[in-house]
Amino acid sequence: MVRFGVVGVLLISVACALAVPVWAEYPDRPVTAIVGPAGGLADVVLRAVAEGMKKKFPRGLAVVNRSGAGGTIGASEIVTSKPDGNTFGIVAVANLVIQPQLNDLPYRTPDEYMPFIGLVSWSPLLAVRQDAPWKTVQEFVTAARATPGKLRVASPGEGTGSHLMLEELMRLANMKVTHVPFSGWAEGSPALLGGHVEAIVAQPGEVRPLVEAKKMRLLGVFQPERNAIFPDVPTFKELGYNASTRFIFLLVAPKSTPDKIVRYLHEAAKAAIEDASFVSFAKARVIDVDYRPADRLRADLWEEYKAHTEILKRIGMLKK
Repeated sequence: MVRFGVVGVLLISVACALAVPVWAEYPDRPVTAIVGPAGGLADVVLRAVAEGMKKKFPRGLAVVNRSGAGGTIGASEIVTSKPDGNTFGIVAVANLVIQPQLNDLPYRTPDEYMPFIGLVSWSPLLAVRQDAPWKTVQEFVTAARATPGKLRVASPGEGTGSHLMLEELMRLANMKVTHVPFSGWAEGSPALLGGHVEAIVAQPGEVRPLVEAKKMRLLGVFQPERNAIFPDVPTFKELGYNASTRFIFLLVAPKSTPDKIVRYLHEAAKAAIEDASFVSFAKARVIDVDYRPADRLRADLWEEYKAHTEILKRIGMLKK
């Protein structure tokens, strides 16, 4: 019979303790934040947020671009990643509530991924060249009614939120213009300034320097209240055309990501967007810091999803 003294028992206990693996708390490895094409608004927003989050990720937080398909390639990679907290990303609301209703994607509804924080939002606006003959929305509408389809209006792409707001305006104003889709914001403004289109549905930060340089004129904004940067520009709602929206950029993780990890990601991002440097960044870009927690965010996504279903059905774009 083998006997162990006190010292022997202690040595065995220590050895056993050392043999048990010690699992590190999250995050225990580098984390990847995915976004669509480089240089776009979503890209610069995510990089600003990630900069504020980095102190919470000692192993590293890398921003990775996934270009293509209007941002849905990046969104699809986020949604289908392993739900361990090591992959999340920024997604524009249109990629979550419009594109799944137009294309076959690995996600369909807001119940198939984990939206965990709203970051910023903004509303599009309608702009024309400074030397255009239309000084008001009503003058533009009157011209469009008089010559159906003659006036051309650009957007950042077919099936985008900006395109669907234009469709709503056409319905509400009983007018017809020709929609000219481009492949992003960067192409629309040069097309307008070059006379290839008569108007553009644009992002405020895109046109602000052109408005200030007296190269563009704003006719109306697609939001419930006036834009603080352009207080003299009326909303379409106050003009009698109830077309308004808020385009949200939010952070998303795979559906089954553990609650504890989701809370960690949420708190890190919340601290980042509440920092004074991020608030200044957002103001310079003419976007609003728009914090929304997960429960409210999912409800908002469902509301937007259903509203866009109706628009897509009406214009014949809804995927069967």
